[in-house]
Amino acid sequence: MATALSEEELDNEDYYSLLNVRREASCEELKAAYRRLCMLYHPDKHRDPELKSQAERLFNLVHQAYEVLSDPQTRAIYDIYGKRGLEMEGWEVVERRRTPAEIREEFERLQREREERRLQQRTNPKGTISVGIDATDLFDRYEEEYEDVSGSGFPQIEINKMHISQSIEAPLTASDTAILSGSLSTQNGNGGGSINFALRRVTSAKGWGELEFGAGDLQGPLFGLKLFRNLTPRCFVTTHCALQFSSRGIRPGLTTVLARNLDKNTVGYLQWRWGVQSAMNTSIVRDTKTSHFTVALQLGIPHSFALISYQHKFQDDDQTRVKGSLKAGFFGTVVEYGAERKISRHSVLGAAVSIGVPQGVSLKIKLNRASQTYFFPIHLTDQLLPSAVFYATVGPLVLYFALHRLVIKPYLRAQKEKELEKQRESTATDILQKKQEAEAAVRLMQESVRRIIEAEESRMGLIIVNAWYGKFVNDKSKKSEKVKVIDVTVPLQCLVKDSKLILTEASKAGLPGFYDPCVGEEKNLKVLYQFRGVLHQVMALDSEALRIPKQSHRIDTDG
Repeated sequence: MATALSEEELDNEDYYSLLNVRREASCEELKAAYRRLCMLYHPDKHRDPELKSQAERLFNLVHQAYEVLSDPQTRAIYDIYGKRGLEMEGWEVVERRRTPAEIREEFERLQREREERRLQQRTNPKGTISVGIDATDLFDRYEEEYEDVSGSGFPQIEINKMHISQSIEAPLTASDTAILSGSLSTQNGNGGGSINFALRRVTSAKGWGELEFGAGDLQGPLFGLKLFRNLTPRCFVTTHCALQFSSRGIRPGLTTVLARNLDKNTVGYLQWRWGVQSAMNTSIVRDTKTSHFTVALQLGIPHSFALISYQHKFQDDDQTRVKGSLKAGFFGTVVEYGAERKISRHSVLGAAVSIGVPQGVSLKIKLNRASQTYFFPIHLTDQLLPSAVFYATVGPLVLYFALHRLVIKPYLRAQKEKELEKQRESTATDILQKKQEAEAAVRLMQESVRRIIEAEESRMGLIIVNAWYGKFVNDKSKKSEKVKVIDVTVPLQCLVKDSKLILTEASKAGLPGFYDPCVGEEKNLKVLYQFRGVLHQVMALDSEALRIPKQSHRIDTDG
């Protein structure tokens, strides 16, 4: 009698939502929900062949959900990794007496084995492009010197330096990784490049080592060794020693960093560097959800300085951050302030103004796109000119807001619509099937709903007058958008028990008699109900828990 469920059907069901139980539901709660749905969908209760066939499908789906959630082992796998976890090869050899923690470890082991088979196909490319621009002619120009020169009416803006670097990682085994990197640099017509190869081995859970070999046209061969080691759970040390061969002989170098977690958000560093530019540095870095603070002091040859910087992280969708820093040393003082903001899913745009003595004023623009970084330092003037500071601060803000309104926002809106349309097309068949199943479930509920309404009316209890689920458009600025809702009055009334309706914290698209009418869009549930002869109304978010009746839902009819 039972019909088999397809793999796609099982993969698109939320078992907790289907049974309308909490994720922390006890065995008794699961059993009660299962029995109630079995009584509703049992095929033997329906004589019509079409209804009987639909009842079989829904009955089997409920049975599948109960089988997974009532077994401690399969429930632990489902809770941690979802239905995909149940499909992982290798579970047949796992002992059923294992605890959820042991199951998690076993699943992670199976995942590692699968990842090891894919190591040869994985790389981690990283790159940086830096273009230095000399725009001092905009502010330090003497007009009288160029009066007789043809074409001198326009300031001269030049690219005076450029740097390009790229690296890729190639995992060889689970513990060995090869790293290939290269760079090219040029400044005022002179430049050079280098190439490096490194082999990193993870020796244990506490440390790793790396051998480095390099060569370049400006410098000779380079041999280096890096070591990392966790000394304690809160303390680690890194050491980097190198031998640089050149026409002047061998230049040895050594850098050692000792770090300790002072608390869960604060790390202290001690660094000692010996070589061409020897120095000792100490710093404290505190990073929280809303801020990033750094204070550092360096004593060295030829440069010593003190640094303090602060960054505030706004808790918005664009991950906006504003920052400021002060650095003072033997070679002058620099004040820097700026901001960065996420402009798309994988892109972050930032700008900073640097004001220093004797460095002058510079504007730094940076774009991070996935693992690629594009950096544009623009030197505006060697002097501290208020006009340069003003334009370096206001110019990027005006340009950003103009681009964001005229280019970025329309582009992101078009991309979102394109993705939604693609998602609708890819799920069109599944949504049609879900709609048919929901309509069949509603037909199967009719008799039960009639009895529930009669019982609730006799005690002046809870009657669902109307209920809609989907996308509601209330904002006048979005009048052109189409309302996409479905009538869920019958499914909600069917869930009423003892004049109460309780919906758990999960997407309501998985409830019996529901389906998703607008894939990928924000949805709500709107309910108009009657309790003790008085009308009530409530609007709830898709994944929001809901309990009715409530006094706060009452519609005020005074006046």
